[in-house]
Amino acid sequence: MSDEPQVTAPPLISPGDFNIVANLLKRMTGIHIGSNKRAMVSGRLAKRLKALGIGSVEAYCDWLQTPGNEAEQDAFVSALTTNMTRFNREEHHFNHLSEHVLPRLTEAARSGRRVRFWSAACSTGEEAFDIAFRLLEICPEAARLDLRILATDIDKSALGTARAGLYPTSSLSDLPASLADRYIDRADSPSGMVRVASTARDLITFRCLNLNAEWPFQRGFDVIMCRNVTIYFDEATQIRLWERLADRVVAGGALYVGHSENLPEHIATSFIQQERGAFCRPAAAVSRQASMLRVAKDADGHRPDINGGLG
Repeated sequence: MSDEPQVTAPPLISPGDFNIVANLLKRMTGIHIGSNKRAMVSGRLAKRLKALGIGSVEAYCDWLQTPGNEAEQDAFVSALTTNMTRFNREEHHFNHLSEHVLPRLTEAARSGRRVRFWSAACSTGEEAFDIAFRLLEICPEAARLDLRILATDIDKSALGTARAGLYPTSSLSDLPASLADRYIDRADSPSGMVRVASTARDLITFRCLNLNAEWPFQRGFDVIMCRNVTIYFDEATQIRLWERLADRVVAGGALYVGHSENLPEHIATSFIQQERGAFCRPAAAVSRQASMLRVAKDADGHRPDINGGLG
């Protein structure tokens, strides 16, 4: 017989307890989890209950919702959300961005126009840094222009990783060597880790945001990447989110979606699909949201610049 210790999985929570957890997560985040995730939920919640000394899932969920437990609510969301990302994921999107979108936007920024990117549900930040790398390739002086990247996620733990820009060396396996050489610092990092160069980090603001809650910014974006996110929502929530995102893409802007996602037909008709998952709004088009945003001006006749110039 093997002397190796036997690791046993935690017992499955009951269907009733699973429903309590699933309903609470959906109410908090909009994320839908099916009963096929019961084992995953059981394992992840078992760790939280053990750490807190709470004896039942029902008691934990009741306690979780009492005032003052915001930190544990963050831990609950972090435990049950999936942060699956990597550098250069779905490379064809970044090729499209570099070849068809960034040249035009960088010229606009050089002429003084405001240009904004949004990496929605950015997880641990690789997608936002991928945008920054491509941007710096075309526009090395990006930091001196009115050109910034907003990256948001609901998971505060993942955002901590993103803000630090510190990753295992192995995470660079899919990143082109030319980009890694220019924008990854291997010196002065912990063993086995690398850090994104400050030139890329300084272009990005990371913020916590629930995509299904109110958004604190009022203005549109030239590029939105929201990839492989809506697959975690039910159909009605997906449609509402696609509508809101589409309304935030300015005329001439681009929306990138994941390989397993499709825009509803009534939304897709206002875009031109130029690449798998890459949708561009014609320059002459004006979204419903854009027309509403024009009324937001300050006393000097300029739109208010909220969220540090990102919104």
